[in-house]
Amino acid sequence: MPSSICTGPLKRREFLRAGTLALGGLGLSDLLRLQARAAQPARDTSVILFWMWGGPSQLETYDCKPEAPSEYRGPLRPIQTTVPGMDICEVFPLQAKLGHRFSLVRSLHHKMASHNDGSIELLTGKTPAKEDVTSTAKSDHPDFGMIASRLRGQPADGLPRYVGVPRVPFMVQPTYLGMAHAGFAAGDPSVANYRPKNLILDAGIGGARLDDRRGLVAQLDRYRRANDLNGAVEATDQFRQQAFQLLTSTKVADAFHLDAEKPTTRDRYGRHLWGQSCLLARRLAEAGTSVITIDALSPVPGNPIYFSWDDHSNPLTGWNLEGAMRWRAPFMDQGLSALIEDIYARGLDQKIMVVAVGEFGRTPRLASPQGVLGRDHWPAAQSALISGGGLRMGQVVGATTSKAEYPIERPLTPQDLLATIYRHLGIDPRETLNDFGGRPVAILPDGEPIRELV
Repeated sequence: MPSSICTGPLKRREFLRAGTLALGGLGLSDLLRLQARAAQPARDTSVILFWMWGGPSQLETYDCKPEAPSEYRGPLRPIQTTVPGMDICEVFPLQAKLGHRFSLVRSLHHKMASHNDGSIELLTGKTPAKEDVTSTAKSDHPDFGMIASRLRGQPADGLPRYVGVPRVPFMVQPTYLGMAHAGFAAGDPSVANYRPKNLILDAGIGGARLDDRRGLVAQLDRYRRANDLNGAVEATDQFRQQAFQLLTSTKVADAFHLDAEKPTTRDRYGRHLWGQSCLLARRLAEAGTSVITIDALSPVPGNPIYFSWDDHSNPLTGWNLEGAMRWRAPFMDQGLSALIEDIYARGLDQKIMVVAVGEFGRTPRLASPQGVLGRDHWPAAQSALISGGGLRMGQVVGATTSKAEYPIERPLTPQDLLATIYRHLGIDPRETLNDFGGRPVAILPDGEPIRELV
């Protein structure tokens, strides 16, 4: 990770040290040219996804069942929010104070019980043809961030359309859209003196670094010394101009410059990976990035036990459901509640939509080998939190059985959630894109925006 001291908005020379983007013969200007093809006029809206890979338990987050038998209800209890009847888990006291600022969907369901395939279902809206129980699957279709990049095109100021913090979900690939629409991995914003000196284009196969190219720096220095940078750039095609803008844009540098925030603001979000990721996501969305995903694996990188939301019981490692939730929840509660508060306080609640969800829920019945509690994979019922986006807040959509087994009211699918996201982004989900064989593929084959929210 970068360790150089950041004393303020990046100077042009400093940001140029990011260098040029190349993968094989694909230069940055080529990448931008591909991004702009068939681009639609961009809508000034953004989506921030707090992605809880591993599968958070619905009973220990947003669909508590305190009246269920002990082998179902679990060790944690619900608390009231500011909305009567919309209780959430006791480990989220800060979110409970903001119940009027978000809505809960409790009736999501699908059939993919393995991590990667469940993730592919949620992120792309396409059901894998054959489930890979090893969770090594990669997507055959792009996710909604890549779609937004393709249809919105590259902004004139060079700001990336799709950013993953610290990385893009690892099971998705741009596939037939091409690498031009893969997300940029921003790295860990909680490190000291953070700045994205090494932006990475996450292509699912290692990506390509924005390497330090002394030749480019020297060339631009000569242009500047001759006071002819603008004229020289204008003499090139518009895509090469965009390449220069990405490397030299003050707006790009400023969007990633967390030290521009007051120390009290950074403290309020939390000086940890999840808190600073939420803060960076807000800055990027405010600046114009269309989709930001927060890869919420562990708030403390390198944690040997609770490295994801995959809360199986494991007596050998000490992984247990209650311990995992009580440890990780305060990190999420702090960062996510600060993000929600900020988008409303800053008048961004029409522009920015926040979604917190994982790839599936957990089994309603507890597992307790050797007395260590856990829950296994359960795609038949899961919950999601949604805030902002000009949507109707302060409500619960859908309901599950008394043991959180299956939806019994308003069954909804990942496709319905994605249709709601695409609506906010101004993208027609029935539009088609050509696959590798030239065949048209619908962005979203089915699903409708969740009517209670819109």
